[in-house]
Amino acid sequence: MATGTRELPATPDDSQFGRSGSPGRPIGDWAFAGVAIASIGGPLAIAGLIAPAITGDTLQSGGLATLVSLVVFLAPLGVWLRWSGEVSGAGGLYGFVEAAAGRRVALVQAAIWTFSYLLYIVYTTTQIVYDLLPQVIPGERGWQTPLSLLIPIAIVGVMVAGRTAALVTLGLLAAGQVAFAGVLDGVAVGHLGLPVSSFGTGAGAGEVLQSGAKTSLLYVCAGLPLFLGGELKRPAQTIRRGLSGAYVLTGALVLLAVAPLAAAPALAHTEVPGAAVLARYEGGGAGHAIGIAIAASVGGVILAEYVALTRLLSAAGRWPVRKVTLAVGAFVLAAAPLMLIDPGGIYDALTRPSLIALWLSQLIVFAVYPRFAHRRGQAMAPAWTLSAVACAFAVHGLWNAVHQLGS
Repeated sequence: MATGTRELPATPDDSQFGRSGSPGRPIGDWAFAGVAIASIGGPLAIAGLIAPAITGDTLQSGGLATLVSLVVFLAPLGVWLRWSGEVSGAGGLYGFVEAAAGRRVALVQAAIWTFSYLLYIVYTTTQIVYDLLPQVIPGERGWQTPLSLLIPIAIVGVMVAGRTAALVTLGLLAAGQVAFAGVLDGVAVGHLGLPVSSFGTGAGAGEVLQSGAKTSLLYVCAGLPLFLGGELKRPAQTIRRGLSGAYVLTGALVLLAVAPLAAAPALAHTEVPGAAVLARYEGGGAGHAIGIAIAASVGGVILAEYVALTRLLSAAGRWPVRKVTLAVGAFVLAAAPLMLIDPGGIYDALTRPSLIALWLSQLIVFAVYPRFAHRRGQAMAPAWTLSAVACAFAVHGLWNAVHQLGS
C-alpha cells in the first residue's frame, strides 16, 4: 500500500471458527467497538467495583486519582495505536513484537502472554461465583458449584458456536454495561453531586499519584481487540477509532461513578460500591440488578480473552482457529471441576503468576517499540518517550504483582 502499512491477511474462514470456503466477511466497525468496550475491564466492573476499592484511602481525591489513571494509560495506549497504524493481523501483540524483534522474541512474548490469559480464563469464574455474586444475590452460595461449571460451559459454547455468536454476545454485554454504568453515574451524580474536593489533592499528592497509577493498570485488557486486526477491512482506522472511543467512554463512565463517592465514603468501602449506591437510592432490586451486571461485565472480559487467545495461537502456531478454539475450550472445561477442589486456594495460587506473566509480556511489547519505530523511520523522540512511560507502567504492574506474591 502507498502508506507503507503492513497488513497481515485476514485468516480464511478459520477466523470464523472453522467454516470452510472463501474468506469471511470483515468485522464491522461497530462490532469491533463492542469488543473494545467489553474488553476494558469491563467498564462496569471498573466503575462499580474495582476503581472505588483501589481509590480507598484517597477517596476524597477520587476524581483527581481517576483523571491521573486515564492520563497514565495514554502511554501504553499510544504505543498500541502507533503500532497498529503500521502492523495488523491475528497475532496482535505477537505481530507487533515480531515486526520489531523477530519471530523468536515474539514467540517468547506470546508464550508468556498465553500462560497469563489461560490462567485468567480458568480462575476468574471463581472470582465471579465465590467473591462477587454472594455480595449481591442472597442465597447464591447454594448455586456456587453449578455456576462454577455452567459459566465455563456457556463461554466455551459461545466460542464454538462461531465468530458471529461471540461478537454478538460481546456487543450485547458492551451495550448492557454502558447502560448500567450510565444509570450508576446518573444516580451517583444526582444524589451525591460532583464534589469539587474530589478533584483536589486533599488526600495528598503522593497518595493521589499512587492511587492513579494503580488504577491505570485496570485498563490493560484494552489490548485484547488488537488480535482482531487481521479480520478488519480498514484495520488502522478501525482500531484507532474503536480503541480510542472505547477508552474515552470508559474513562467518562468511571470518573462519574468514582468522583461522587467523595461525598459518601461509606458506600465506597462496601463490597460492591456500585450495587450499594443503587440499593441506597433506588432500592434493593436495583442493587441486585447492577451487581449481576457487574458479574456479567467480568464474564465479558473472559470471553474477549478467549477470542484473543484463539487468534494469537493460530497466528503464532500456524494452526487453524477452529482447532485452537476446541483445544482451549477442552482445557477450560477440564479445569473447571478441578477448581472446585479448593476454589479459594487455587484462585490465590493462579492469580499471582498470571499477573506476573501478564506484565512481563506487556513489558516486552513496550520495550521493543523504539526498535520498530527506528526501522519504520518514525520520529524517535516520541517513540522513546512513549516506550519509557509505557515500560514504567508495566514495571509498576509487575511490582504490584510481585508484591502481592510476597504478601
